[in-house]
Amino acid sequence: MDETIYHVTTWQAWRAAEAAGRYEGSADDRRDGFIHFSARAQLVESVAKHRAGQSGLVLLSVDPAALGEALKWEPSRGGALFPHLYGTLPVGAVRRADDLPLGSDGRHVFPDLDA
Repeated sequence: MDETIYHVTTWQAWRAAEAAGRYEGSADDRRDGFIHFSARAQLVESVAKHRAGQSGLVLLSVDPAALGEALKWEPSRGGALFPHLYGTLPVGAVRRADDLPLGSDGRHVFPDLDA
């Protein structure tokens, strides 16, 4: 699968990753042993489930081809295949980083991913 994959983290964690040249993942990622990603069709539901009401977030759009064999598509919620990165995320694999603000309804407002 070569479509863009997505990860949400805090701006603070992303700025630290930019300085280090790599992103190590969230506490949950480190606990699980891999960095959690979503395909585009999974993104809104995943953010609503795992990041509901959180502010200060950034949406990372990542080139899966840049991750090599460390990226695995594995069954998760409802048997759907989700991308999991077994390793660190190189900053150079990130195509774009977009603010993911909360709207007035408390849900995240996603950027135009086709722009």
